Amino acid sequence: MCLILLAWRTHPDYPLILAGNRDEFHARPTSPAGFWEHWPQILAGRDLEHGGTWLGIARSGRLAAVTNYRDGRVLRRGTRSRGELVSGYLTSDQAPERFLQEVHAQRSAYDGFNLLAGTLDGLFYYSNRGERPSALKPGIYGLSNHLLDSPWPKVERGKAELANLVGLSPEPLIDRLLAVLADRTIAPDHALPDTGVGLDRERILSTAFIDTPTYGTRSSTVLVVDAAGQVSFTERTHPTSHDLAHTRRYTFTLTTKRPLTD
Repeated sequence: MCLILLAWRTHPDYPLILAGNRDEFHARPTSPAGFWEHWPQILAGRDLEHGGTWLGIARSGRLAAVTNYRDGRVLRRGTRSRGELVSGYLTSDQAPERFLQEVHAQRSAYDGFNLLAGTLDGLFYYSNRGERPSALKPGIYGLSNHLLDSPWPKVERGKAELANLVGLSPEPLIDRLLAVLADRTIAPDHALPDTGVGLDRERILSTAFIDTPTYGTRSSTVLVVDAAGQVSFTERTHPTSHDLAHTRRYTFTLTTKRPLTD
């Protein structure tokens, strides 16, 4: 993912609301979200180049998402795909704290990343360009290609929009969040970050929905989990033309029997 908006335990009926865009080269082979053949408890898309994924949830309630950390001044040297961090966690039975401690120990094997991983009991954030893993407190968060809650324009806009929408029921909430993810507003130059990729590219990448001939937003996902463990997972895939977008929706109940409330 390259933009994640997250409402974590801010609503009594919906402890998790997540909306995110995955940005990638159009030529990179990808399969849309679905339950995996050899791991049927996992719902996620799949990167067919390296086998990992960018966002997923298991029927047990394990969930994870990753974004890249953008720094055009640093030579890429990571040897492992960052998508394996998400798939590795989803297919593991390790506690999230333990899993992230092991990732921290191997952080130099990956180019820059941000990782969200946990369950509905506790959600954690870790970046190999930041400090050690930390538990998220209830709140509204935004994550793009820098550290958690870095005040990039699309992150700030997205958080504000999410804060205004969390009181809606799921159907209008999902539709409105998909519209937020489709925003193509270019940030003013004075508000752009300097990540070493040049001003023209910073402008292009400042939109929530990125659209270039070779690179852009490949999919938009809204994940909502209610206090009873009912999951709604909506993915809108975007081929080279936004007009050809296709929407898939999955609903299921988590296998945990305990209510997902504090």
